[in-house]
Amino acid sequence: VCCESWVTWRRRPPRSPRLRLHLLLFAATCLTTFAAGAVGWEPVIAGVDADLAGQVAEHWPRGLFYMVAVMAVLAAHEAGHFVAARLHAIPATLPFFIPIPILLTGTLGAVIGMEGSRASRRQLFDIALAGPLAGLVLAVPCLAAGILIAPADATGPFAMPPVGRWMVAVLRPDLASSGSIKPNAAFMAGWVGMLVTGLNMIPISQLDGGHVSYAIFGRRSCWLARGVLIAAITAIVLLGK
Repeated sequence: VCCESWVTWRRRPPRSPRLRLHLLLFAATCLTTFAAGAVGWEPVIAGVDADLAGQVAEHWPRGLFYMVAVMAVLAAHEAGHFVAARLHAIPATLPFFIPIPILLTGTLGAVIGMEGSRASRRQLFDIALAGPLAGLVLAVPCLAAGILIAPADATGPFAMPPVGRWMVAVLRPDLASSGSIKPNAAFMAGWVGMLVTGLNMIPISQLDGGHVSYAIFGRRSCWLARGVLIAAITAIVLLGK
């Protein structure tokens, strides 16, 4: 899943993109997320799996619900950035949704373009946080609904985020010992929203966390980013995770 929720141009303002491109990417992402939900979030490639058409025909309601839910979560995230940028009079584009043919999630998220050089550090802080907060407004209820309707006798391959584990302990204590639940459309929409938010808040470069870090620490934020990268690489080498 793409964790870059907006892109900053510092040398020149972004050109106004054609509405046709936004609509085309939106429609393509709707199609891939619909297919991902219909096949049950399996790592298959659209057009390659022989039974793809049969699965879509059988499980299209699940695909449709997932498509609507996950697109709403991603749109809310980008709308948070867009509205905050406009409130601060910073030029910003409409979101570019990113479809992928690998039907695990059906999307890599979305991005917007923004003329970040015109934003002060205070404005940058507001714009960067507005996206994750807006996305969570929809992602958390989706995750909660998915937990509530999950069957008690089945587990799934998707690890629960910390917030999800707390919600399971409160909403479905009968599932607390399993560590995971069988995915459903609402759960997966919330799960993708949580994943996008978590990755976005890493304090690196063009991620939302990177902009928040720059807004707080200024140029010293580069040392935080380097420290996070070194820690991540060290953990992968030593722990294999």
